[in-house]
Amino acid sequence: MGFISFVGRVLFASLFLLSAYQEFIEFGNDGGPAAKALKPKFNLFIKQVSKNTGLGVPHVDIKTVIAATMFLKGFGGLLFIFSSSFGAFLLFIYLAFITPIVYDFYNYEMESAQFVQLFFKFSQNLAFIGALLFFLGMKNSIPRRRSKGRTAKTKTN
Repeated sequence: MGFISFVGRVLFASLFLLSAYQEFIEFGNDGGPAAKALKPKFNLFIKQVSKNTGLGVPHVDIKTVIAATMFLKGFGGLLFIFSSSFGAFLLFIYLAFITPIVYDFYNYEMESAQFVQLFFKFSQNLAFIGALLFFLGMKNSIPRRRSKGRTAKTKTN
């Protein structure tokens, strides 16, 4: 069962690791294609958040956002392979941050093809978030193994 679990974690993490590797290779001076695709959606999201909450959101360079997402996906994916709760938490933070920004189906009409496509990918990321929460819940519910050394015996009087 341990090997099957390991293979499952490798397959799940490969999605994030390959994505982080591709963004790293294409990063360049301007943040690469990921920055060009994310910048308008990120700016729209920041504008909506500041309009709806009334709070000013500090300016964040898009290259910094892309670098942070690469770190979260890469490092979180590597740790997740080795059954780390911290790795699962990093992937959760990445998905919770990026999903509503990238898959902004709520900015389109329900009848449009773009709405359907974005809503499908948004739902898929919600399923990934659910899988990570399930992993974290299972990881924290399994009792820790005791060492096979000598156990302390209770003394009776």
